[in-house]
Amino acid sequence: MAYSQNILEEILSRVDIVELISSYIPLKRAGRNFKALCPFHQEKTPSFMVSPQKQIYHCFGCNAGGNAFSFLMRYEHIDFTEAVKILAKKAGVVLKEQATQKDSSFLLYYKINEISADFYVHMLGSSAGNNALQYLRKRGVNESTQKLLKIGFAPQKWDMLLNYLRQKNFSVSILEKLGLVLLKENGGYFDRFRNRLIFPIFDIKSRILGFGARVFEEDLDKEQAKYINSPSSPIYTKGEHLYGLNFAKDEIIKKDCVIVVEGYFDFIIPFQSGLKNLVASLGTAFTYEQARLLKRYTHNVIMVYDGDNAGQLATLRSLDIFLEEDMTVKVVGLPSGFDPDLYVRTYGIDKLNNLLINSKNLFDYKLSILNSMYDKRTPEGRLKIASEMLETINKFTHPVSRATYIKILSEQLDVKEEVLMLELKKIKDNASHLRSIFNQANKTNIDIHPTEKLLIRLMLQEEEVIKRLMQVISPADFQNEKTAQIVSVLFDLVSQGKPVMVNNILNYFNQDEIMPIVCELSFSPEINVEDKDRIIDDCIQRLRERRIKQERENLHREIKLAQRMGDTERLNFLIQEFCRLTKTTLNKKEEVI
Repeated sequence: MAYSQNILEEILSRVDIVELISSYIPLKRAGRNFKALCPFHQEKTPSFMVSPQKQIYHCFGCNAGGNAFSFLMRYEHIDFTEAVKILAKKAGVVLKEQATQKDSSFLLYYKINEISADFYVHMLGSSAGNNALQYLRKRGVNESTQKLLKIGFAPQKWDMLLNYLRQKNFSVSILEKLGLVLLKENGGYFDRFRNRLIFPIFDIKSRILGFGARVFEEDLDKEQAKYINSPSSPIYTKGEHLYGLNFAKDEIIKKDCVIVVEGYFDFIIPFQSGLKNLVASLGTAFTYEQARLLKRYTHNVIMVYDGDNAGQLATLRSLDIFLEEDMTVKVVGLPSGFDPDLYVRTYGIDKLNNLLINSKNLFDYKLSILNSMYDKRTPEGRLKIASEMLETINKFTHPVSRATYIKILSEQLDVKEEVLMLELKKIKDNASHLRSIFNQANKTNIDIHPTEKLLIRLMLQEEEVIKRLMQVISPADFQNEKTAQIVSVLFDLVSQGKPVMVNNILNYFNQDEIMPIVCELSFSPEINVEDKDRIIDDCIQRLRERRIKQERENLHREIKLAQRMGDTERLNFLIQEFCRLTKTTLNKKEEVI
């Protein structure tokens, strides 16, 4: 959605960035500003600054910077539209939304998926879907659940959905982009999903992003995958969503806890039986995006694993993500041969609830799994267990928690705490080194000439400086593309009679490219008032000299090229331009500003 600058400015005027950020991380007063450990990279010394006066933040370690919108986007991993809506609600601002071309495309994508889902639902209720419907009933899925989740059936024919959507005049290229159809090797298209149960994948707003498709038990064979899912599309990215969250979010908030299972039926049967604070991970190892999505609603997670998968360390390792996000995670391992679906159908929902009540914390559960895999009586076994457990302990954000679990591990393995602490330090140092390399590689490179930076600093500090500079220079005098854009916006705002406020200026720029520059320069110390005029005059002169020098170098290259080509006419023109430029330079030096 496109929002007017007036609306964005009104929202920002009503939202205190200090209050917003302090609701996520602890801030400490540092002079006129506040400081904290940066939430966007690992650090030991606070370099994250928040200005209540300018309503911006900036990290001098990783160069993250912006206003309230950009903080919410980055911290919550949401887009600009979502951030605006959240802060508008917080500020009590009523939004008047206007669809952009991109938004219109997305609305079309959601509409096509919705129509496709309705097609699959219709096919499930037709004679072609009899076997699929019987299979659902056999698995214990009742009619109300089937309708709520919009479970459907993709018929065996190769092009039924394709022809249905073509009749509605939808572009085949868009259907391919959404993953509904596939391109044949010899030309033409065919349906991606055939002879399968269809499970729509919803986002938190109950919009259909894509589909999961399952074969029937009798059709299972080595050449056919049990489940296939929609590929990534403009509206769907695997690993960023959770199945059923749109239906479960209210109960998750109410109970301040979320139960996480793996597959579609693992969600459907327990949810149908009354376990409403439930989501499914769609069969993938947990991601940071999924953890942060859940963190909006609760900090307490209980993972329920199939009995046959409980010992897979790779799956357990992914749960360390929750510890890094400062969330509490517990684990339930079902008996061998059972998944949540079969367990509830066999023993009932009350039995599963008892297991949830008695769930183990991640540390205890992982340790019990490792003890069943390795012999802790041997040096080799102790080493294996210690290595795995220390990786998990390292993810705890609080020193007290790390010390507590080091003590427990020491007692369990009969290894001195000092030895384990040394090994933990190696892990921490190695992780810090890797993070440092990563952050340095991803740090915004603000490679800007000091003269351009200094002029922008002055403009951001005082509007009168902008008015003065507008009379003698232009954005084109700034050789760095990013600084030229900043100056252009500043000049435009003053020309329109609008106030120059840093947090509002940021709305005009891409947060990953220009915001950090503006924020860094805004946090710079103010220039001494007595020296300001002299500094401005000197900067203007240097700016012009740099531009003329660059133009002369360009003319030199073109003159040499014209000489080599024997182009007399162009050569004479270029020489005249060179002389004119030299004369202009001499005249400019004589100007008194």
